[in-house]
Amino acid sequence: MSAKSKKPDQVVFNSETEKYEASILPYGTNSSAPKITPNDLTGWKNSNVAKVNHQINTEYENLKSQFEDLMDKFKYNNLIYSAKFNFEPIVGQIYHLYRDKNEDLFLSLISPSECSFNYQGSFKLNEDKLWIKVEKS
Repeated sequence: MSAKSKKPDQVVFNSETEKYEASILPYGTNSSAPKITPNDLTGWKNSNVAKVNHQINTEYENLKSQFEDLMDKFKYNNLIYSAKFNFEPIVGQIYHLYRDKNEDLFLSLISPSECSFNYQGSFKLNEDKLWIKVEKS
């Protein structure tokens, strides 16, 4: 734009569209226009930050709990599949995990109330061949 065609600062002229745009702007463009003051959004921000942080923390705690449950399943399945047993477990049947005198793990149908073995937990085999811990009955 040449110095000759330069418009004064108070004139709102778009050199790309070659149009005056003061009338379409949502704010005043001259020195007598009302002062533009930003809204104080501190309260709104703080309120929403607290809500979002609570929501994220709740989601994190939920994921953490799910992760811990998954790691427990992983641990139990590793223990049981590495234990000694001489039978093919049946889906839905409850089995009991014990440690022998040599501290080796073995799986048995015998319940803890019927023996004096070193009881480690009771488990049920599900359809996906995943061992699920069950409460001692």
